[in-house]
Amino acid sequence: MRYQNFIQGEWRDALSGRTWDVINPATEAVIASVPFGDANDAQTAVQAAANAQPMWAAMTAYERGAILRRAADLIRERLDLLAPIMTRECGKPLSEARGEWTACADLFDWFAEEGKRAYGRTIPARRAQKRLMSIPAPVGVVATITAWNFPAYLPVRKWSAALAAGCTVVARPSEFTPMSAMAAVNILEEAGIPPGVINLVNGEPEAIANIFLTDPRVDKISFTGSQRVGRLLMRGAADGLKRLSLELGGSAPVLIFDDAEVAAAAKQAVQAKFRNNGQVCISPTRFYAQQSIYEDFIDAVQQEIKGLVVGDGLQTNVTTGPLITAAARGRVEGLVADAVGHGSIVVTGGARPDALGQGYFYEPTLLTGITREMRVSHEEIFGPVMPVSPFSSVEEALKLANDTPYGLAAYAITRDLATAVRCYEGLKFGIVGVNDLVPATAEGPFGGMKQSGWGREGAEEGLHEYMEARFVSMAL
Repeated sequence: MRYQNFIQGEWRDALSGRTWDVINPATEAVIASVPFGDANDAQTAVQAAANAQPMWAAMTAYERGAILRRAADLIRERLDLLAPIMTRECGKPLSEARGEWTACADLFDWFAEEGKRAYGRTIPARRAQKRLMSIPAPVGVVATITAWNFPAYLPVRKWSAALAAGCTVVARPSEFTPMSAMAAVNILEEAGIPPGVINLVNGEPEAIANIFLTDPRVDKISFTGSQRVGRLLMRGAADGLKRLSLELGGSAPVLIFDDAEVAAAAKQAVQAKFRNNGQVCISPTRFYAQQSIYEDFIDAVQQEIKGLVVGDGLQTNVTTGPLITAAARGRVEGLVADAVGHGSIVVTGGARPDALGQGYFYEPTLLTGITREMRVSHEEIFGPVMPVSPFSSVEEALKLANDTPYGLAAYAITRDLATAVRCYEGLKFGIVGVNDLVPATAEGPFGGMKQSGWGREGAEEGLHEYMEARFVSMAL
């Protein structure tokens, strides 16, 4: 496995010779030193992608699909090798890392086939001497910028669709977790991807993003990350009218209605909330339980949290790993302190684990007594903190849920069909899970509304994010 930048089919050090130390957040130890490039590396990668794009687009969807299918097969064959790479650099338990890599294989599989379904259409003409057609064509060179919390899945979700569509890619992974993305490129190289079709540059975020924004050979940028960076990209893309897809996080509400089975709902809620230690863009964030079951739900959640095991994700019994950095833990501590300062009650958790001296760990935390002025009620928490509030009616629940500038994901737990329909029709979010708090899948469109960005990944919609319609009008 090579942990370097990958440009024009070659593994390379940064042109400047600079390196970046990758830290294991569970031990605070350096696990690898990888290249840390800059604008020059990015420009070289863009040139490689631009040179390779006509050849890649000219290949048939079947030929491109065969490479993606081979990548999927290789991932499944090597889960035991790939999962520890991810766990060491981002901290998530091995079981979750295996699940993420399996989801990457699913994405390559899906788009290997979906690329063959990029159908155009013929259009009935109003004149007999004309033939009208709409033909989908690849956008061209795509730059991807991804976050650290799903260090393989986020890049692969973009790459698989872009590659299937006939685009070439220049990728910038998070500098905190570059090794999983590099491992995915290793897989693609072994699967037979031609030189220049996939390129990866780990390095300076601002300098590399500026090349993506200003180089006219880059036709589209697909970004997953914060609202702050999303706004910067929008401003930077204006001069070149650069195409953007943005997934900017969320503050996902969960509505638990009184017809739900409380113990089962609590178990599902805790599993989803503390997956990847709460560091998930669609993570259930704001929990609302109907008044008649509120106290029972709190008790059941508390019992479920007691069963979580915090520690190094390489240990087989661990369910909850560390936060990604000391700064991320400090932000979570600030959110809890703010809530407590405004009167919230810490039911369980709320501190660093005493037994773990090293690593960026924080206890799974349950908060009650939530009010609107608390930051946890309206900010993206991105950590192991679960605030729970009561509600009385469906109308109140929907009002509370929609009271956010975010619009990525929302959830409802109910056994009543009418309530379920009112929720998925009334929740103003791009993704709605009814009795399903982990809805992301290769065959479903993933993306947000409002300030959670725009564009969709996965499914048919995800393929067409990397294609544009070419209208052909032919006179006979």
